Amino acid sequence: MSGFLFHDVIFGPVRSRRLGLSLGINLLPLHKKLCSFNCIYCECGWTPAFVPSASEFPDRTQVARFLEQKLKQLVAEEYLPDSLTYAGNGEPTLHPEFSGIVDDTIELRNKYAPDTKVTVLSNSSMIHHPKVFAALNKLDNNILKLDAGSEKMLSLINQPVTPLVFKKLISGLKMFNGNLIIQSMFLKGTVDGQIIDNTTQEEVLQWLNLLTEIKPKMVMVYPVARETPVHSIEKISDEVLQEIAERVRAAGLNVSVYH
Repeated sequence: MSGFLFHDVIFGPVRSRRLGLSLGINLLPLHKKLCSFNCIYCECGWTPAFVPSASEFPDRTQVARFLEQKLKQLVAEEYLPDSLTYAGNGEPTLHPEFSGIVDDTIELRNKYAPDTKVTVLSNSSMIHHPKVFAALNKLDNNILKLDAGSEKMLSLINQPVTPLVFKKLISGLKMFNGNLIIQSMFLKGTVDGQIIDNTTQEEVLQWLNLLTEIKPKMVMVYPVARETPVHSIEKISDEVLQEIAERVRAAGLNVSVYH
């Protein structure tokens, strides 16, 4: 499976199960996936081994120009999105000018669509970089991934491409002081003969214990909804997701289940 890729800097708006009408902002190289993770469920397919040159990223001025053009069009059509969403072909915070692009996006949002939220869908791997951390703190929806409560399970599901220290990741999430939303994919599957299941009682308890430390303002729980590189992955039932969500609520946290 090659995966689904975005071939434009600005795409949509599209209907999102979590964000409503979402206008996507792809900060990654076009026609290629670039990510610090190699998640077994990624709709973009496997992460290739390549180091992009600076010229392969859409530059800051280009992103701002394309976004402004699209926002002007949507204002004229009276079809403003609910969210401007950094997503696309991998991990958006890998863009070397991510911080400045966030400032540009917020400025354009305030000018053309003041009721629209600015959102990131991130795997959390770059939050230890001060500029990235500061930029994420400015967003309305700072949505950060935490798919597992243990380092072993995270490694099996997310397969970090570059070294990732689990304790450092959790410490970084805690530093947002609640100004974040945790997104968690629940799944079962077998990869290279290894059973992977983050829905077990033990795994959910470890994940929940971390959530009580991180104290996010919202937890998003969801199953696989698109084709995945590993075909053995199972879509978790709504019943199981609801049981997990009830445990989150019992811990005093807000949670939403998406299908």
